Order: sequence, then C-alpha cells, then structure tokens
Amino acid sequence: MTICPPKDKTINYIEFLVQDISRTKKFYGDVFGWTFSDYGPDYCEFNDGHMTGGFAHGTPVAGGPLIVLYGLDLSALEKAVTAAGGEISKEIFDFPGGRRFQFKDLDGYELAVWSET
Repeated sequence: MTICPPKDKTINYIEFLVQDISRTKKFYGDVFGWTFSDYGPDYCEFNDGHMTGGFAHGTPVAGGPLIVLYGLDLSALEKAVTAAGGEISKEIFDFPGGRRFQFKDLDGYELAVWSET
C-alpha cells in the first residue's frame, strides 16, 4: 500500500476520545481488522488500511471525534482562524512527531491542525 504524503489544508487524521482504549482496540480490531500502534497508556493510533487516526483516553463528548487537518504553516493558520472569527482552544504545542493547535469554528465544533516538526 502506498501512503500519500499529507496535503496542506486537508483532513488528515481523526481522533476519538474513548473510556477504555483496550476495549476500543478489541472492538475495532475484531469488527474491522484495524491495526494499532500504542503511544503510552493513554493513546494509540489506529490504521484502517486507508488512513490513520487515534484513540485518546478521556470522556467522550458531544460533537464526536476530533477532526485533524494538516497544515504547513501553523502560525499563519492559527492567525487565519482567529481573523475569521474562530477561537483557539489549545495554542500550538509539541507532540511526538509534530506540533498542533486546536480551535473552535463559528458553530463551536472543535478541530485541530498539525504539522511535522
């Protein structure tokens, strides 16, 4: 399988908050055949054969999964979000493999934008 490099300003990743990562991995592994990479006790990445996403330990919230976009220039995109009326909910931060920020759009949906380090 060929994995295409991330494309600027496109949906790249989906992150679900789940109560029990082991239970969730078993469900998606048994039902859909997804594979997983663990990143500590509170996070794992899934691969469905087409795209990757994550399961983060937490309390599921109304509004669904966290949609993660890819962006080449996080600072510029963060400024563009606020200029367009969006609200930054998490300033740019580092994580293993890159950096990201999170924002709420005009309807209150929370999304994230990430970039490689």
